[in-house]
Amino acid sequence: MTAAVAASLAPTRALSQRLRPLQIGAGLQGFMLWVPVEKLFQTQIGFTAASIGLMAAAYAAVVPLLEVPSGILADRWSRTGILIISSIAAAASALVGGLSHNVATYIVAAMILGVYFAMNSGTVDSVVYDTVIEEIGSSQLYEKWIGRVRIVEGAAFTTSALAGGLLAGWTSPRLTYFLTIPFVLVSVAAFVRFREPRLHRAAEPVAIRRHIAVTFGAMTQIPQVRRMLLLAALTALLSSAVFEFGPLWLVDLHAPAAAYGPYWALLVATLGIGGYLVGKVHIDHGVAVVVIAGLLTASAVLLAITHTLLLVVVAQTVLALLLAVIGIHAGRLLHDTVPSNIRAGVSSGAGTFSWMLFLPFSLVFGALARSHGVYWAGWVLVGVVAALAVLLLFSTRAAAAPVDAEPDDAPRQLAKHPATGIAPADVACRELVGLLSDYLDDVLDPGWRAQVDEHLSHCDGCSNYLYQIRATVDLLAQLNDTDRQQADDAAT
Repeated sequence: MTAAVAASLAPTRALSQRLRPLQIGAGLQGFMLWVPVEKLFQTQIGFTAASIGLMAAAYAAVVPLLEVPSGILADRWSRTGILIISSIAAAASALVGGLSHNVATYIVAAMILGVYFAMNSGTVDSVVYDTVIEEIGSSQLYEKWIGRVRIVEGAAFTTSALAGGLLAGWTSPRLTYFLTIPFVLVSVAAFVRFREPRLHRAAEPVAIRRHIAVTFGAMTQIPQVRRMLLLAALTALLSSAVFEFGPLWLVDLHAPAAAYGPYWALLVATLGIGGYLVGKVHIDHGVAVVVIAGLLTASAVLLAITHTLLLVVVAQTVLALLLAVIGIHAGRLLHDTVPSNIRAGVSSGAGTFSWMLFLPFSLVFGALARSHGVYWAGWVLVGVVAALAVLLLFSTRAAAAPVDAEPDDAPRQLAKHPATGIAPADVACRELVGLLSDYLDDVLDPGWRAQVDEHLSHCDGCSNYLYQIRATVDLLAQLNDTDRQQADDAAT
């Protein structure tokens, strides 16, 4: 191996080593042995259809209520700390669930599990995005590395589903809850070993009220952020719909009981396969996104018209797989539009938005399925899929296509080239992140400023990051003007 090749591979190796503890922690969090036998255990402790609905409502109330606040806390405090809290919540939920002997206690376990999902929402992908930026200097490899995390999560979920079913058959469903706890707690040790990125600490700290205002302002006032939020939320909504309502087609077609196991394993496997494919499919390219949008719509239409069990399973599998790929891509586009100091909060906002959309969707779908059958309800799915396909085409074309980040030979630490000294021949991406504040304040030495301008002229990744910072500064200015106007109005 030549020195040049070794130098080009060094950043990727460093990124791989740095993200490994995060991948292990995420995989251990997904190793939940009780999931495949939850409904069986619930019936054993007295659940009915009505009480299961009550539990779902309690769970659904916790997750969207905590998602954005937990994201803001991750941005202000520590994203690794939030992941550790989520692991503790998952372990506590499994413990309370395993100890439950009645409906009320189990509902408490479900609400604690909602804390785990809320804390997890938007945190892992924000951590991966910032780590990629710090190590590579561009977001171009984000989809590849978040895809690898999803592969580990999908493998853990599939393995634990199979193992949980076997354990429940050999012992009891209750034991699967208790055996889940050690795996989840070991994830804490993995997260502790992870070196958290510091990009979200680069900006000057602001008061909590201002931070909340900026986060919600970005989600509601910046058109590009609103569009990406909608793209991510619609993708999450449809993915939830496939997993939640997909089995209804099998019920309608009187599928044999033996078909449900392989069918569910196939759906779950799409999460990991999608993580693998997203690094191979260049969804930014025009042809690729058109093909994906076409397959997405065709699979939904097929699901609404076919009465063949095999085709139903194929259509749902393709739909789930495409949604897994689009979900990762939508996450990257969303992260590209916001600065790091509000990234986890905004990303969590996409999860909350998806819950808000899923509620009316599920009510309409359920009403149509009861009155006219699942195939009539399937056309509601087709309508939302068509809207997602159009939005995907528009968002991908509107987003700036970043160029591949080239590993640079510039020093890693800004201290080696202080901005007050002589400007280097070129500025590296990692150096530029630390210079942007002075660049925007127009206090950089002219030599340094010229090198930053030169770097920005050919680096789309850094140009996009500068856009994010400017968007936040503009939003803060708008909020300050609003505060001053309100103060003047109050004074008069």
